[in-house]
Amino acid sequence: MNLRHATLHQLRIFLAVARHSSFARAAEELHLSPPTLSLQVKQLSETVGQPLFEQLGKKIYLTAAGKTLAEACEDIESRMACLSEDLAALQGVERGSLKLAILTTVKYTVPKLLGGFCAAHPGIEVAMLVGNREKLLQRLANNEDDLYIMGQPPEQMDVVSEAFADNPLVLVAPPDHPLSGKRKIAPSRLKNEPFILREPGSGTRLTAEKFFASQGFTLKNRLEVSSNEAIKQTVAGGLGLAVLSATTVVSEIALGELVQLDVVGFPLIRRWHVVYPRGKRLSAAALAFKDWLFEHRPQPVA
Repeated sequence: MNLRHATLHQLRIFLAVARHSSFARAAEELHLSPPTLSLQVKQLSETVGQPLFEQLGKKIYLTAAGKTLAEACEDIESRMACLSEDLAALQGVERGSLKLAILTTVKYTVPKLLGGFCAAHPGIEVAMLVGNREKLLQRLANNEDDLYIMGQPPEQMDVVSEAFADNPLVLVAPPDHPLSGKRKIAPSRLKNEPFILREPGSGTRLTAEKFFASQGFTLKNRLEVSSNEAIKQTVAGGLGLAVLSATTVVSEIALGELVQLDVVGFPLIRRWHVVYPRGKRLSAAALAFKDWLFEHRPQPVA
């Protein structure tokens, strides 16, 4: 056995098969024909001197040697990623890549900041994923991105979290609601009002429920909707009230499709945080974007 004859290409192919437990899916991911992929795995197996997979029925499983090799391949892949970051850092912040994962609600704020950053640093390749809290937490746990932008950092994970901007939550209603135009509305007057709520686990929902619980009652849940856009349309249709980030309803309030109720205690001030795993070595591009967030963040709410 002489692993010096193994190539990085073969190791990447093997690791893709190991992750998918499927030659077909690995071939699709790597844009290779199944025969070419199978041949590379076979050659790697011959180099190792032991079978790397075993087939039981229609499924394939890693052998003991395959599991050991897969762990080594993951170490190599991680080291190669660090090497790429180190080389990019030597070239300065004008080269490299940046992977962001942002909460659905913050898509009204961060993309504008990202646009300015990309214009200032055109050599940086940027990828951005927009998802709900659950999806971001899954990606954070798997360390799939460089930085995560969310409202409420996870308490159960060991992360670095830095607040960079206010996220005021406002209470909105349809224009013809009886409380529209009223001043200093007592929260108790909303006790019997139906509410359109985000899905369980949403930071916006948790904050709203906590506030009204402090007022002595539980929100009357009429509908649960996982999209801010759908919530706005539902409220405009007269089905209930909603607590939403002020950044998401600017246009609708300006157009008169929604009204902001003047409820005592509102707006509820939350913060946007930039989050990443503790101990993670941020690339030059990630550090530059984090600095950009703080330099160009929206002004805090009075």
